[in-house]
Amino acid sequence: MFEAAELGHSIDKETFRREVPALREALLEVQFDLARRKQFPVIVLVGGVEGAGKGETVNTLNEWLDPRQVETTAFSAPSDEERERPPMWRYWRALPAKGKIGIFFGSWYSDPILSRVEGGKSKATLEQALSDILRFERMLADEGVLLLKFWFHLSKPQQKKRLRALEKDKLTRWRVGPQDWQRYRRYDRFRSVSEAVLERTSTGHAPWIVVDGSDERYRSLLVGKTILQGLRKRLANGAAEPNGLSGILAPSIDTANVLDALDLTAALGQQDYARELERWQGRLNAAARTGGFAKRGAVVVFEGHDAAGKGGAIRRIAAALDARFYRVVPIAAPTDEERAQPYLWRFWRHLPRLGHIAIFDRSWYGRVLVERVEGFAAEADWLRAYAEINEFEAEMTRHGLVMVKFWLAISKQEQFRRFKEREATGFKRFKLTAEDWRNRKKWGVYARAVHDMVERTNTAAAPWTLVEANDKNHARIKVLRTLTQRLEAVK
Repeated sequence: MFEAAELGHSIDKETFRREVPALREALLEVQFDLARRKQFPVIVLVGGVEGAGKGETVNTLNEWLDPRQVETTAFSAPSDEERERPPMWRYWRALPAKGKIGIFFGSWYSDPILSRVEGGKSKATLEQALSDILRFERMLADEGVLLLKFWFHLSKPQQKKRLRALEKDKLTRWRVGPQDWQRYRRYDRFRSVSEAVLERTSTGHAPWIVVDGSDERYRSLLVGKTILQGLRKRLANGAAEPNGLSGILAPSIDTANVLDALDLTAALGQQDYARELERWQGRLNAAARTGGFAKRGAVVVFEGHDAAGKGGAIRRIAAALDARFYRVVPIAAPTDEERAQPYLWRFWRHLPRLGHIAIFDRSWYGRVLVERVEGFAAEADWLRAYAEINEFEAEMTRHGLVMVKFWLAISKQEQFRRFKEREATGFKRFKLTAEDWRNRKKWGVYARAVHDMVERTNTAAAPWTLVEANDKNHARIKVLRTLTQRLEAVK
């Protein structure tokens, strides 16, 4: 892929001087249009060999564009905070909102390439990372993100010449250090690995643009015009349309679903409950303080029927834990800020550090439950969400987080009783809304959505635990016991 970038592309000063004003004006026009419409975000990835003009081009873009609508993020070695989360966490946090342009100086490609070139990681490890990246970029494209990937290239002689020129000039010599020359000595391996990565990850929805970095004027015009062309095309077509369904669901030809198999008569007497509560809260506290868990962490997800007792179960967990090491994350309807991002963004930013527990009261499963049933998400979007959720949870478990997922189930009759009890109790009345009554009318439709959710996302690494919750005592103990046993199994 690099041969065409070694042809010695160049632009003379007169041509550059003549074309830049019109290009800058056009870029600002499309940028203002992008900001006004707020239909999609733009991500500009800047990567490549050392000395190929990446930093200068980023500075040029920040000069040509309106800085109020551009967010530039430089990614270097991960910080301690970043190392304690899954690798993609820091990139999710930096995603631009709809209507904005995010320039990523370095990206999710940097670590896999350098780990293969310098760290001796296996080819299989690199392939796993690239598979994760391809799924991530596919998701970004499906969410409407315009992703422009630039790779700045220099031949080995050109790189040597560039590094020496920078080192010779007293104003730029600070930019060249021992690490740059070490990487120069690995140029052949870096080129081989990088070329294989680009070939593997240059897709129809996110192709690589290889830029000859030897001439400053050429690379600036090429990058500027490519961004302009990409923005104009997308703005002319509007927000990206879904790229077809991500699969189909088996048709429902009977009324059976996974919830039917639950024995909702399961109950626990008050004396037995008090004894079991003390037992399992004590064990949970001990499990969360072991040395093994300090190197892991956990994500606990609560979903269930309205009024099924999620809040009560969460409070019993919290009572057993050190408040410094857990956080309850309540999930409601997305805010304007959250709607301007891919739907998983608001969950990624709440992932816990190692040794900590994040408890989600409702979660990312809203995409395949309420958003599916109420029509808030297009069919193509919630259908592809099953695979995206499985990958999200797989990334967490690969990083060492323990995934524990609960669905609290009650009968339709028990839900009605609890609704009426809430209506009659002053300090509980706030929990009951018109939306709860409206959702109740779609009981059967939600039951089908729950069945499909469990069927599609009940994985070995992140299994569902279905909890019979007509009796709150039974439900709370089952939740505590399940969570404790999962944490105790941590090595």
